[in-house]
Amino acid sequence: MFNNNSISISVSDDEPDELGRMRVRVRRKRKKPGHRLKNEFLHRVVRKLVRYWALLIFLPALGLLLYEASRIGRKPRSVANTELGASEKSTLVDSELSNVTNPSLEKKSDGNLNRLDATTRVVGGVRQRCLKILSPEELEHLEIPVREEANSPVSKVLYISENDTPFLGGNSTLSQEHTDATRFNLFTGSQTLDQRSKTFKVNETVSMNCGFYSENGGFKISNEDKDYMQSCKVVVSTCAFGGGDDLYQPIGMSEESLRKVCYVAFWDEVTLSSQESAEHRIDGYGFIGKWRIVVVRDLPFADQRLNGKIPKMLAHRLFPHAKYSIWVDSKSQFRRDPLGVLEALLWRSNSVLAISEHGARSSVYDEAKAVVKKNKAKPEEVEVQLSQYRHDGLPEDKRFNGKKALAEASVIVREHTSLTNMFMCLWFNEVVRFTSRDQLSFPYVLWRLKVLKNINMFPVCTRKDLVNSMGHIRKAKPLRS
Repeated sequence: MFNNNSISISVSDDEPDELGRMRVRVRRKRKKPGHRLKNEFLHRVVRKLVRYWALLIFLPALGLLLYEASRIGRKPRSVANTELGASEKSTLVDSELSNVTNPSLEKKSDGNLNRLDATTRVVGGVRQRCLKILSPEELEHLEIPVREEANSPVSKVLYISENDTPFLGGNSTLSQEHTDATRFNLFTGSQTLDQRSKTFKVNETVSMNCGFYSENGGFKISNEDKDYMQSCKVVVSTCAFGGGDDLYQPIGMSEESLRKVCYVAFWDEVTLSSQESAEHRIDGYGFIGKWRIVVVRDLPFADQRLNGKIPKMLAHRLFPHAKYSIWVDSKSQFRRDPLGVLEALLWRSNSVLAISEHGARSSVYDEAKAVVKKNKAKPEEVEVQLSQYRHDGLPEDKRFNGKKALAEASVIVREHTSLTNMFMCLWFNEVVRFTSRDQLSFPYVLWRLKVLKNINMFPVCTRKDLVNSMGHIRKAKPLRS
C-alpha cells in the first residue's frame, strides 16, 4: 500500500540511460615524453643559474676590465696629432723615420712610450694644463738669459781634492777599513762630522768635498767625452748603471733646443754590454739617436744607486761650462722642450732650482718609515741617519719656507749658480754618509742651508707632464756581492 503522495517510476534495462548520456567523461591528458624532458632541462638551468650567478656576473666584468686596460695609453693617431704643436708633430715624424732607418731605435710597444698629450688638472672648476709651456713659435725665438749672482750670499765654491792636505789633517790617503765602514773613498774624500757641520756655514767663498777628490778615485771618462761635455751650455742628462734600464729617446723638443741643448746618457760597461746584446749600438759619433752616450769606467761605489747620484747631483762638476741642467731618471722618457721647461720652471718664477715634490708624503720621518717598510734601506742605516737629524734639531715640519719639505726628485731642473752648486754638493755628501735614499736627506739640507729660498717645488701633475714614466725594466747588477 502506498502513500497517495508517492510517485512511481518504472525503469527498464532496455531503456537508454539518459543520465549516462549527460555524464561528462573526464580524460586525463597523457604527458608527452618531450615535454617532460623540456621541463626538467629548464629546472636544471634555473638551478645552475641560482648556484653560479656570482661567477656569471664576474666573468663579463673581468673581460670588460681587461679590454679597457689594454686601451689605456693608446690613442688614435688622428686624435693625438690634433693636440700637438707644429714642432712636436715634426719631431714625432722625425722619430718615426729614424725608427724605420735604425732598428736599434725600434718603437716599444709600451703604452706610455712617445706620448705627447698634455697632462691637465682642475683648478677652480676649470681644467688647466699642469705645465704651461710656450708655443713652438715663441720657443724658436727664446734666448737663454745671462743672470748675475750679485745678490747671492755665496760667490765661489772651492772643491777639496787630495792636494788639500791641511783640510784633511795631513792624511791624503784613506784606509780600506775606513772606506768600507763609511762609504767615503778616494772619489769622495773623507769628512768628519765636525767638517760636515762647517760646510753648512755660508760664506762668500766656501770649501767643501764634492766628489772627484782623487784622480784614482774612479768614475773615469774618456778625453773625447770630456771635450764634448765641456762644450755644453745647457744639458739634459740621465744614467743607467748596472743594466737596469733601457734608453728612451727624448721627444717634444724644438729645432732651437736641438741646436743649443746637449743630451747625455751615462752608462757603465755592464749597461753597454746589455744594450749591445739588444742591438742598441753606439754610432761612430758616440750617439744613439739624440743621446750622446758617455761610458763611465771604474765606478767608485758597490751600490749602483749611489753611483747614479754622481751624474744626478754633480752635473756642475761633469759639465763645468754649463749654465743650466735638467736631470731625468732613467725610468722616464723626457717629452718636453728643454728651453721651454727652463722658462716655465725657472725663468718665469725667478727660481734657481726646480724639483718634483713627493706625491705621497711630506715629512722626512714618515718617509723613513716607508723606506724601511718597503725594504729600500736597512733599518739600522735609516735609524743612524734619523738619529743624527734629530740631534741636529731637524723639525718634523712638513713645509719649509712655505714649500713642501719632501721631494720625489726624479726630475731636477736647475741653474748652475754657486749657491745651487753648494746645495748639490751638500746633498751628495749626505747620501754618501748615510743612505742612498736622497728623499731622506733633501729636507735636511734644505733646512740647514736656509739661504736657498727661491726653489720651485712643482707638483706631481707637472712631473707627469714633463716625462712619460716607464718604470724600472730590471734590477741593476751590483759591482760586487
